[in-house]
Amino acid sequence: MSDVRVQNFTISLDGFGTGAGQAADAPFGHAGERLHEWMYATRFWHEMGGARGGSLGADHAFAAMHSAGIGAEIMGAGKFGPPGWQDDPGYKGAWGPNPPFHTPVFVLTHRPRPPIEMQGGTTFHFLDASPAEALKTARQAAGGQDIRLGGGPSVVRDFLTEGLVDHMHVVQVPLLLGRGVRLWDGLESLEEAYDIEAVSTPSGVTHLTFTAKRR
Repeated sequence: MSDVRVQNFTISLDGFGTGAGQAADAPFGHAGERLHEWMYATRFWHEMGGARGGSLGADHAFAAMHSAGIGAEIMGAGKFGPPGWQDDPGYKGAWGPNPPFHTPVFVLTHRPRPPIEMQGGTTFHFLDASPAEALKTARQAAGGQDIRLGGGPSVVRDFLTEGLVDHMHVVQVPLLLGRGVRLWDGLESLEEAYDIEAVSTPSGVTHLTFTAKRR
């Protein structure tokens, strides 16, 4: 059976995966782009944008695992768009006409709408479903490949709570946000269910990988 994976999910030292005050011009709230500066410096990110350059090394190697073997993505309403996007029937996501997913994407929302087909193989589907129900639907669309759980923090936390995540890559950056949405709330003793490894890199970030022990 295909795995459920979290890739390149970045948090602050105090565990926030997004800052407070999310808006159309601030998708990560008051955190701005600071959470993801480690990734923007990698060759992986440069190549995604069609540019040359960027660093190699461990940060690049971890970042480049983002898309390998992925057949579908599940994301929350907060990742798809800023607060209030459900009131705009023409809203098609924050990534322009050719989003970077290139697979079916299942957006969890209490206000579903018809699917939106984009360029490059991405189709957004909107589900009002539990984590287990959404995963069943995504697996049917993934053609035997893995499912990427894209976030935000609340969605990742919900899937972890139900024991549905097989592999998780979390990047902890040396930054204190103080407010926003935390990843770890309510996940006491998570380490009992996962083998955890840590790799620190010269950029100052720590890559934490969680592999489910039930495997």
